[in-house]
Amino acid sequence: QVQLVESGGGLVQAGGSLRLSCAPSGSVFAVNAMGWYRQAPGKQRELVATITAGGSTNYADSVKGRFTISRDNAKNTVSLQMNSLKPEDTAVYYCNADLWRVGRPWDNYWGQGTQVTVSS
Repeated sequence: QVQLVESGGGLVQAGGSLRLSCAPSGSVFAVNAMGWYRQAPGKQRELVATITAGGSTNYADSVKGRFTISRDNAKNTVSLQMNSLKPEDTAVYYCNADLWRVGRPWDNYWGQGTQVTVSS
């Protein structure tokens, strides 16, 4: 069964950078939109960035100009380059993707999350 696995989280100082990556752990037939979401303590999970199969991107206003989402269609991976990190970026970051597993129609999948902590 396909699962999404995130990596790259950690602890950084304000102004620093991190790069998150996400990939399916099983084989897939096709991948459509992919994205990153985050959930800070006491807050609702929110969209951070999305990217279509063709590479069109969308960002939350709070991260626009600082974060860059990208994908490698050959590897079915999605990454999030996070620069100029702020303490308010501290959250658990979740990968999300619309996948078509072999023999199964489109479905939406989530990763288990990776912690990003930005110190002041």
